[in-house]
Amino acid sequence: MKMSNGQMGRRVLGFAVAATVLAAAGAAFAAGGTLGQPSPWEYTLQPSASPVMDNITWFHNFLLWIISAITIFVLILLILVAVKFNAKSNPVPSKTTHNTLIEVVWTIVPVLVLVGIAVPSFRLLFQQLDIPKADLTIKATGKQWYWTYTYPDNGKFEFDSLMVADKAPRLLAVDNEVVVPVNKVIRVQVTGADVIHSFAMPAFGVKIDAVPGRLNETWFKATKEGMYYGQCSELCGKDHAYMPIAIKVVNDQEFTTWVEAAKKKYATNPANSYASIGTVAQ
Repeated sequence: MKMSNGQMGRRVLGFAVAATVLAAAGAAFAAGGTLGQPSPWEYTLQPSASPVMDNITWFHNFLLWIISAITIFVLILLILVAVKFNAKSNPVPSKTTHNTLIEVVWTIVPVLVLVGIAVPSFRLLFQQLDIPKADLTIKATGKQWYWTYTYPDNGKFEFDSLMVADKAPRLLAVDNEVVVPVNKVIRVQVTGADVIHSFAMPAFGVKIDAVPGRLNETWFKATKEGMYYGQCSELCGKDHAYMPIAIKVVNDQEFTTWVEAAKKKYATNPANSYASIGTVAQ
């Protein structure tokens, strides 16, 4: 069955519309995910809970539309070339070697596209790296294979955070969660005690390496109360998969109450300042 150029064009347009609908559906599906942790069949970003992650999500969706438009445009060109310029449809080929207008367009348009991507990209990078005045500082030390947290602004107490095997969510729950107040700027100082680890919290848009002998800094401002989970994202040894991060975001009053209790708990229980490697993967 022979298909006319008009029919082919309508079919290509249908494919383009379908791709656009799928992209929009993907963005909507992502927005309906579980806050603070991964969801079944989730294939996009976790729902945002910080200003940085808001901009990461926007930039991701912005790039998705640009990439989809470029892909569809190139697909249309390939189909038109295959249909209109094959040997059967075009037995006498053109001998044109240059087209000044086309050459100028295909040089300038990609440059404009890259500039349009670079501007929000640099803005986002600056937001991630420029740490505002902090309301609270937390030091996270990566160890094989657990995290140690210190609160230097609240009495310098320290505790270890290990995965708990029989607690939900699986492979993400810990015995001692980090607790922070909502709508406050939290500066996180990150280092490693043995090998390179990586402190990553998807809902906050945070991911930074914990390097032995080096103190890296990042920040987040949680805008919603609740439990948030992350993981070490740098291959750090045999129990790398059992090194979760759990952050509990509470209101100011709950945070003050927790700090007072934590000072007593971690000052009177030395076992909390040292974790046995053998308990990590149990």
